[in-house]
Amino acid sequence: MTSSSGNYFRYLPPSLEARNWGLCVTASGCTRIPARAGYPLVEHPEDHHLDWERGRVLDSLQIVLILSGSGWIETRATGRLRVKAGMVILLLPKTWHRYKPDAQTGWDESWIEVQGPLVDGLLEAGVFPMDTILRARAIDVGLEEILDSIHQRIRKKPVGFQPELSAAALHVLSLCALIAPMQPQLSRIQHSVNEAERYLNDHHAEPINIEALAKRLGVAYSHFRRAFRAQTGFAPWQYVMHLRLTRARRLLASSDAKLYDVAARVGFSSGFHLSFAFKRAFGQSPDVWRQTLFKS
Repeated sequence: MTSSSGNYFRYLPPSLEARNWGLCVTASGCTRIPARAGYPLVEHPEDHHLDWERGRVLDSLQIVLILSGSGWIETRATGRLRVKAGMVILLLPKTWHRYKPDAQTGWDESWIEVQGPLVDGLLEAGVFPMDTILRARAIDVGLEEILDSIHQRIRKKPVGFQPELSAAALHVLSLCALIAPMQPQLSRIQHSVNEAERYLNDHHAEPINIEALAKRLGVAYSHFRRAFRAQTGFAPWQYVMHLRLTRARRLLASSDAKLYDVAARVGFSSGFHLSFAFKRAFGQSPDVWRQTLFKS
């Protein structure tokens, strides 16, 4: 947690009680990034670290309000978009992204992270489409004040589930839904790739037929494969493997699950096949990688 100039961030443990309320706040922060400063100013937990070159994928929904300054946000679905003061960025779960302030201006940001069944339902219903994550006039509808109230409560009260935070977070989501999105003009093939990326994120642990998926989206497979690689940087099957291995790393790092159990959960036919793909991708076997991770 930072303390200079009023900056702070805090990550909260998910609560079982939060499921009764539909959502909970799992992180929040506000930071002033001066001009020509590095971004981010401080190190966040490994699963939240943001590096411009590599980008990042989160498991939860983050809402980032830009109070001053300017910068950029980039996703596979939208490409690179200009961010200005007064805009809010919706960082959707399981979606690659990267963002940063301009070196010449820096920016002030205020953000929260939320998760829960209510959030999942809103995303599944298309309330926050993948290609409309940047929304303007956020300050005009009072979003800054609601975020401030969340920050004050988190900074002053002990960590633990607070129904008032869930209510405030729902207010934030409702305001974001009211704000007109900054919609890029996408071609038909871009829409198809976006739909495919969403499908693969949701079903990567299941048997997948890429040609059948392209046909279902109404796109010739050869055209689809080229467009998918151009838009995501991966061939479709490479993207599936990337998702499976990324999830495998998280499971290996956060549990004592056996390799064959992890393999079954992420879509590999056996622990041997997971181990082979893992070593080819990361240069170490899963067991060696896990041992290295927990060395003091």
